Amino acid sequence: MRTWAVITPWEVEGVVDYRKLLEEFGISPFAGLIRSIPYPHRLMRRGVIFGHRDYERILEAIEKRREFSVMSGFMPSGEIHFGHKMTMEEIIWHQKMGAKAFVAIADMEAHLVRGISWEKTKEIGMIYVKSIIALGLDNKNSLIYFQSKNEKVKNLAMELSSEVNFSEMRAIYGLSGESQISKVLVSLIQSADILQPQLKEFGGPKPVVVPVGADQDPHLRLTRDIASRISIFSFEKIGNGLRVRSKKEGMLEKLEGLGFDFRRHSGHLDIFGDSEKIEEEVRKLEVELGGYAFIPPSSIYHKFTTGLTGGKMSSSKPESYISLLEKPENAVKKIRNALTGGRATAEEQKRLGGEPEKCVIFEFYTYHLIEDDKELEGIREDCICGRILCGQCKKFAEDLLLNFLKQHREKMDEAESVLGDYTIIS
Repeated sequence: MRTWAVITPWEVEGVVDYRKLLEEFGISPFAGLIRSIPYPHRLMRRGVIFGHRDYERILEAIEKRREFSVMSGFMPSGEIHFGHKMTMEEIIWHQKMGAKAFVAIADMEAHLVRGISWEKTKEIGMIYVKSIIALGLDNKNSLIYFQSKNEKVKNLAMELSSEVNFSEMRAIYGLSGESQISKVLVSLIQSADILQPQLKEFGGPKPVVVPVGADQDPHLRLTRDIASRISIFSFEKIGNGLRVRSKKEGMLEKLEGLGFDFRRHSGHLDIFGDSEKIEEEVRKLEVELGGYAFIPPSSIYHKFTTGLTGGKMSSSKPESYISLLEKPENAVKKIRNALTGGRATAEEQKRLGGEPEKCVIFEFYTYHLIEDDKELEGIREDCICGRILCGQCKKFAEDLLLNFLKQHREKMDEAESVLGDYTIIS
């Protein structure tokens, strides 16, 4: 079975094999971390978040109550739907765990890659802003911004561009001679989005986690490489300390005054002691010297939300999704027409049971509509044992969905009145 025919931040086609994805792209399985996570989000508990890069840094920050950030973004190219809701909830969960939240509205990408007018990106973007506020984003520890209005991000992207060549971009993103240069530009903007929380203005180097769908991993691979390249010092753990290298002449000598025992070698310095403390002091010195000292960002990856008619849920296919602002009558119609894991007849369903792992409705329960794990497991058992038919299950889903949509719209109306309490660069 092939993993997929195409996977880029702008297009996904084919059948996704998540196990193979972990192997091919060097993403670590998330399941092994669950026991270390305080109050894991339901997407974590249920295996919807399936992979990570360097998430141990984030868990350590949570455990030791150290400063860290969460950052992700949304391209305002279409209606906001339940796929976007997943990322928003992951941002909010990390904020509750102590992170400062950075929320980007990727209007530059929407304009340059999708051809959406600036006026439309602003209109759609503000709906996204109100939605994440309605879902629970706290105003006290967050920054929401439109890329085109954030000078720090644009200036940082310019600096990052000197660390990347076109051959690398082509290899990471599958670009060809016919590809728009705008895709290169917005990719560097997104790297700047991810690294922005570590700028001196926001407190300097710190762990940052980026929750995304698996199709966004190319941005993380690029950004992790750039973060290491643009920094003055690089690190390698040794048995009793840290090995530090620098591409810039004369910089290693500056480390000798930090107060640690060290041994000078050709091309590197071995510094002895607590490696964590050494790294912290070296990064602090780099910032004082005018460098960035970026820590390569961490990331978590959630599975794609299945479209109501099959395939990946997409803003460009209205029949595939339910908007968070969907009219009740349209939401009900879409639920009733959604693919299920039911059998051909009611008699066959009662005899053989349904297949919840193939059912879009059960996925909605798992990802969005049911918080209690025991309740979810009860529905699964009723399905596979044939005790519930698809019509009954869809009716229950309708009721839960309509209740959520009603509450969300009310909270969005409330969000309109508190926008001034949030730091928003628009």
